[in-house]
Amino acid sequence: MTVKESVLKTLLAAEGRAVSGQELADKLGVSRAAVWKAVKELQKHGHGVRSVAGKGYIMAGTGGEVLCREGVQAFRKSRGETYVLASVDSTNLYAKRLAAAGAGHGTLVVAGAQTSGRGRRGRVFASPPDAGVYLSVILKTGLPMQDAALVTCASAVAVRRAVRDVCGKELTIKWVNDLYWQGKKCCGILTEAVTDMETGGLDYVVSGIGIDLVRPPEGWGEGLDDIVGALYAPGQPVPRCALAAAVADELLALAENLPQAAFMDEYIACNMVPGKDVTLIQGETATPAQAVCIRPNGHLVVRTSEGEREVSFGEVSLRVSTPEIGGEMV
Repeated sequence: MTVKESVLKTLLAAEGRAVSGQELADKLGVSRAAVWKAVKELQKHGHGVRSVAGKGYIMAGTGGEVLCREGVQAFRKSRGETYVLASVDSTNLYAKRLAAAGAGHGTLVVAGAQTSGRGRRGRVFASPPDAGVYLSVILKTGLPMQDAALVTCASAVAVRRAVRDVCGKELTIKWVNDLYWQGKKCCGILTEAVTDMETGGLDYVVSGIGIDLVRPPEGWGEGLDDIVGALYAPGQPVPRCALAAAVADELLALAENLPQAAFMDEYIACNMVPGKDVTLIQGETATPAQAVCIRPNGHLVVRTSEGEREVSFGEVSLRVSTPEIGGEMV
């Protein structure tokens, strides 16, 4: 980690507290001149670092953090290349282009906005600037195709853990690919798999994750304000760099033992769907049912008028008939 990255990480972690130049120098084992040079470089690249007489350096207000590669790298512990963009068509599309060009396991793509963000079944995923953090991770795990659903479940657990540790908030999971905060959706996950034509197994998987952090001034868009929430109120400091790094770290740690899927206990325990009345959507057919339980393979067991059946997220969409979670379809 460079001196500039270390200074940035320390100031971000201070959460508005001034840190003296001497404290930074002692902590990092460098000279005060090196600290001063690093601060100037951070300011040059748009970071809101300012000097407070007699106190030291401080990350100024809610605009202090700039989503950038050096900021994410300052917090990231996992191995893999990191790409950070102000805006992109879709982090999943960008990651898939990188993977096709040879990018390796653990490659992380982060963006502050998406112009063509996508959800499941081609739905638009609202991704306006300054409202969230959008990221994709390339996973090359060697999993068989039938276990691809585990990546989505692992991603949901990774987001839940990262938000708990970085933001201090406990999210609820909604089968199969959403997370909720205070009754509203704050995160969506889109997992896309590419097969190896020779082996029939997975060549790689891209896990795309969009986390809504602050409601945009103009709202989320038509029909979404009653469904989509945000983790922070306008004006609060938002730890985008630390959160993006933590999600990647958590997901890559879980990916090391995907076939064993020890994380499924947490996925199931924190899921809001079992026990709820639901509607299964398959093409033009809507079937009322009750969600019974989630299997360790990520499949959902439902009870319909014809008895129990097991469904995967690739087969159906799900609408939960419960007012507090908006009756939204996933």
